[in-house]
Amino acid sequence: MALPLLEYKPTTQNQRVSSFGAADTNEDTPYIYRTEIANSPSEIERLIWAAYRQVFNEQEILKFNRQIALETQLKNRSITVKDFIRGLAKSERFYQLVVTPNNNYRLVEMCLKRLLGRSPYNREEEIAWSIQIATRGWHGFVDALIDSEEYTETFGDYTVPYQRKRMTVDRPFSFTPRYGADYRERAGIVKGGGYRSLSYLPSQNVDGAALLGVLLVMSAGITFLLVLNWLGIHTGF
Repeated sequence: MALPLLEYKPTTQNQRVSSFGAADTNEDTPYIYRTEIANSPSEIERLIWAAYRQVFNEQEILKFNRQIALETQLKNRSITVKDFIRGLAKSERFYQLVVTPNNNYRLVEMCLKRLLGRSPYNREEEIAWSIQIATRGWHGFVDALIDSEEYTETFGDYTVPYQRKRMTVDRPFSFTPRYGADYRERAGIVKGGGYRSLSYLPSQNVDGAALLGVLLVMSAGITFLLVLNWLGIHTGF
């Protein structure tokens, strides 16, 4: 049974301020994509690209990530942008790329950024939403975010979510890595790209008995080949 969302107090409400000074006029101010102003097929295509970029956090639409059925429905105006965003977040491809490698706290952070356009207020909010993932499941969590009052008031049915208000010293959400530090550590991925050498991998992940068995089999095979070679030299076989 799903538990109600725990109450939490925002530590900041900057994203609700109408003007943020220089941050509203810098080059990172987003273009807002709405179906109301998308009057041509090319404009709809750009809107779809913006939605993929927002949800999948990619600089281009990768063919194997595309949800063609959802795209067709949106182009035919049989679903809203809100439905399209919901479908992308619930897609199997998004689940494989984003949900599977990350823990619940990181998923809350990433989805608040991608679906609500803001960072979590504090740890209390991360805990509250992570409980929703645990009790509602992934699809229930996505529905809770997209059907929330905050999403409805901010983006409505026809606007692609975007990053709301950020200080110029902050990095855009699009630079947020897909994988958390815990996943990168387990995978042996080092900071700056690449992988750890085998000598740095945790020794407890190696089955000692299995490794010994492989070494014994290899040694026996090498010995057998050496014997055959010796017999061939001395017997003319």
